[in-house]
Amino acid sequence: MTHSLEAMLRPKSVAIIGASDTPSRIGGRPINSMKTLGFKGDIYPVNPKWETIQDLPAFGKIQDVPKGVDCAIIAVPAKIAVQSVRDCADQGVKSAVMFTSGFAELSDDGAKAQREITGIAKESGMRLIGPNCLGVFNVDASWYGTFTNAPGMLRLPPGPMGIVSQSGAYGAHVFMVSQLRGVGSNYWVTTGNESDVDVAEVIEFYAQAPDVKVILAYAEGMKDADRICKALEMARDAEKPVIFMKVGSTDVGAQAAASHTASLAGADAVYDALFKQYGVYRAETTEEFVDVAYACQYGRYPTGRKIDLQTISGGVGVQMADASVKYELDVAPLPVSTQKKLKELIPFAGVTNPVDFTAQALNDPSLMEANISMTIDEADFDAHIVYMASVPASPFTKDICKQIFTNIREKYADEIMMMSIIGPDEVVSTYEDLGIPCYEDPSLAVRAMASLMHFGEVFERGRPDAPPALPTGALPAPTTPIAEHEAKRVLNSIGVPVTTEELVQSREEAVAVWQKIGGKVVMKIASPDILHKTEIGGVLLSLDTAEEVAAGFDTLIERAKTAKPDAKIDGVIVAEMVSGGVETVMGVVCDPVFGPAVMFGLGGVFVEVLKDVTFRLAPFGVDEAHRMIDEIQGRAMLDGVRGAPPSDIEALAEALSKLSVFAATNADTIETIDVNPFIVLPNGAVAVDALIVPKVEN
Repeated sequence: MTHSLEAMLRPKSVAIIGASDTPSRIGGRPINSMKTLGFKGDIYPVNPKWETIQDLPAFGKIQDVPKGVDCAIIAVPAKIAVQSVRDCADQGVKSAVMFTSGFAELSDDGAKAQREITGIAKESGMRLIGPNCLGVFNVDASWYGTFTNAPGMLRLPPGPMGIVSQSGAYGAHVFMVSQLRGVGSNYWVTTGNESDVDVAEVIEFYAQAPDVKVILAYAEGMKDADRICKALEMARDAEKPVIFMKVGSTDVGAQAAASHTASLAGADAVYDALFKQYGVYRAETTEEFVDVAYACQYGRYPTGRKIDLQTISGGVGVQMADASVKYELDVAPLPVSTQKKLKELIPFAGVTNPVDFTAQALNDPSLMEANISMTIDEADFDAHIVYMASVPASPFTKDICKQIFTNIREKYADEIMMMSIIGPDEVVSTYEDLGIPCYEDPSLAVRAMASLMHFGEVFERGRPDAPPALPTGALPAPTTPIAEHEAKRVLNSIGVPVTTEELVQSREEAVAVWQKIGGKVVMKIASPDILHKTEIGGVLLSLDTAEEVAAGFDTLIERAKTAKPDAKIDGVIVAEMVSGGVETVMGVVCDPVFGPAVMFGLGGVFVEVLKDVTFRLAPFGVDEAHRMIDEIQGRAMLDGVRGAPPSDIEALAEALSKLSVFAATNADTIETIDVNPFIVLPNGAVAVDALIVPKVEN
């Protein structure tokens, strides 16, 4: 693998600028760690005050180091740190790890100095991580470019995890917790202020590194949308799980009052869209972060969601079943023929799913092996969880349990299994050595299995389908405010169906359009200055006589002039009254980092009160649109309820995809789009109202 971070994460020679002879000091800890743990490369302490440092020859300045340096650690005060970076660049140092703080996180002057550091790195090609970071390490190479107590944290040999964290302290916390949990890591990177290298680029490195199989990432925010999307895409294509803890929120950069979509896009909606789009598992707690990593390190991912639950306790079986439903696993019952055989084997057993083989297994443990084997042989499950409590640790059943699961693993080497057991480390490790992850809490075992199934589906799915091309004749997004009828004309030009309607300037024209439509109509005021027509009574429904339509025209014009005397009035829209179908909402909001994101949800109470919506970054194809649709809590409404026919999901997915392509094509112009409602009918779909808000130049 060739990557620009190679010299930083796999260096053969290291200089420590600001090196200390005292192992406990910041400038002394990296040297002590590397010497203690056996770094095989060259170590060059740099400090003009010393001839030797920790029994190594010291050098007065980086220019005195006799050979080329792959990575320099900069552990000097901020006032001389910039010059140290420049000296390293001038000497051809390939990379630098900058512990020094006092930059953008502190003051405007610090931010200016940090920009200077960034410029030096970019001009010279020297890669730099930090400033204000805890550094990096590579356990396998015994390379410790960090002032953490690395030797004191190590509990395990190098493992398949690559950890990257913007926060140094949290990164150290995660490493220590994961070591205690039995999660073996190799690479550990903290990015600090990210003047050059950021979390996304480290993920990219891990995606290409053959000795990394699972990626753990922590960040407060992202600055480069293209880079993080590329990195996550590379990890997905390499079938490497990315487990991400993202904290904080994104500023969507739009006026909520001007757009319904914008008011729903706060907090982490855009990051959720990013993670869903690229198959990332988002952890909410450190426990979840590490628990999922623990399961992933075994490298086996079910491609379906059918779960077999085996238990020695009926009550725990119910807990696991409840957790399985929560995490959307399929607790399918065993075949009736298998249930009958299991009953003959253990008369008091529960045999549907969960399978409760009861405490009878304590009297005759061989029944447990027969029970599990029969379930695997005769039912088609994607994975299995077995709850055994402390039985595998009991002196009465310890050996036989070990033999039983050794037999099962030998007989069913390809089956994906987890256990929920309680016991000392040496007992747990017995089952881990068989390739069976172990959890004390059975519900957490279910959560972990759900995460493996998530990644299995992502890897099985592969790359998403390509976004569609915009049709010939597609109109561009407006650069100035436009009224509803103009917004719908733009949408119609990109292939999003809209209602039959006309703009009229008089009551006579309104009546003529009503007669042409031949049924009930909706009448609305048309004005680029009146975004929320219902707030001024600017919408009239179900008009179906010439008198009603003529009076409606007068009423709308009068209401608009009264409510907004200075508003530009284009006229009145007379549109067909769409009946039936399911109201949905589509929209676009422009995020300052990630650009346009498309929102989808059901209309009415679902969006107004429950805020049952989901987002995706634009553009995307029809398959991704289908996944959006399937995510909302009210999804069943589209399948038809209480005798209503099912909605045309394909028409809805195509409209979402086309909207996403339009948004991406016009990313520099669009602030927000609202299509509300977008009514999905049994055959087709139609936009009833639309709003396009262009960006305003500052």
